[in-house]
Amino acid sequence: MTDVASTAKMPTSLRGETRETLSFLLKLVIIVAIFRSFIFSPFNIPSESMLPRLLVGDYLFVSKWNYGFSRYSLPFSLPLIPGHIFARLPERGDVAVFKAPPGNGEDYIKRVIGLPGDTIQMRRGQLILNGVAVPKQRIADFIVPITPNYTCSAEFQDSDDGKPICRYAQFRETLPSGRSYNVLDRGDTPADNTSLFIVPADHVFMMGDNRDDSADSRFPPVVGQGIGFVPTRNLEGKAVVMFFSTNGTANWFLPWTWFSAARWGRIGGGF
Repeated sequence: MTDVASTAKMPTSLRGETRETLSFLLKLVIIVAIFRSFIFSPFNIPSESMLPRLLVGDYLFVSKWNYGFSRYSLPFSLPLIPGHIFARLPERGDVAVFKAPPGNGEDYIKRVIGLPGDTIQMRRGQLILNGVAVPKQRIADFIVPITPNYTCSAEFQDSDDGKPICRYAQFRETLPSGRSYNVLDRGDTPADNTSLFIVPADHVFMMGDNRDDSADSRFPPVVGQGIGFVPTRNLEGKAVVMFFSTNGTANWFLPWTWFSAARWGRIGGGF
């Protein structure tokens, strides 16, 4: 009789355990969603537009509270937040993640160059902010090893102790606030000369540090070609710290390569 009774109770016990497990998983999903939406979110670098600061294969954390919250703060851009609450403007020079116009579906990362009311223009590769040339100083060439995560056209290829590298002309720009960062120049391109842009209210002007290889606010909002002015509500957060970086040589089935592929010197770098 005891065995029969115990057997009869098992399905009820199992159902209880299943409910507890599902409840735990649901709570975990909610906690992770809240954390990623309002506190910190990871982001990986998929393109070369922010060289030299960011390389393909970099992983960083983005703080989510700096610019306020909108639907684009939430997973899948769920329309649960009306408008743009606790909105704050970024500072010029911030490296920010945002939903890229015109589709507002893809995450981009660029540097904030212009705020509402600013005028922006490029003349022969020189950034002009509010009618004044932003100081641009030539510094040592930027060198990046050629790896599965990065290749370059033949004109920029070189070698360093027999190892293939890419070499680019590098400059130091300094904004009126005194904030400095490095940019790359690959020579004369259409992006080096633009018309005069006036940043409208509730928008920002975003540019990549890799000035000749960045689909940014210098170009009209066409998917894959440019983004135009970026609405401030599209800003998702500010890049704060690098937590991992890989050169792309790792093999998932060879665990030791996970360590040899890591670019340890880049981990922990701030913005």
